[in-house]
Amino acid sequence: MADLLHVTLPDDLMREIAVAVESGNVATADELVEQALTAYFEQDRERRLEGIRARVRRALDDPRPSVPSDEAFARIRRDLVSRSGET
Repeated sequence: MADLLHVTLPDDLMREIAVAVESGNVATADELVEQALTAYFEQDRERRLEGIRARVRRALDDPRPSVPSDEAFARIRRDLVSRSGET
């Protein structure tokens, strides 16, 4: 079931929507808004994925030697203990 959402758009966008509907490019204003929002969210997901891919590439390209996981966790534990003031 679709929820009802009321939005206020500037006059120029309302004219563009009317032209798109009148020209037959879309059946309704609702359809056009749904298409626009779908495209926006798909692009947003792709931007976030590209950010993750870039971080992975940087990590893989990092020339520093890898650290075994047990050593990495030991370092993290020591850091946490030193930050908490425990001995």
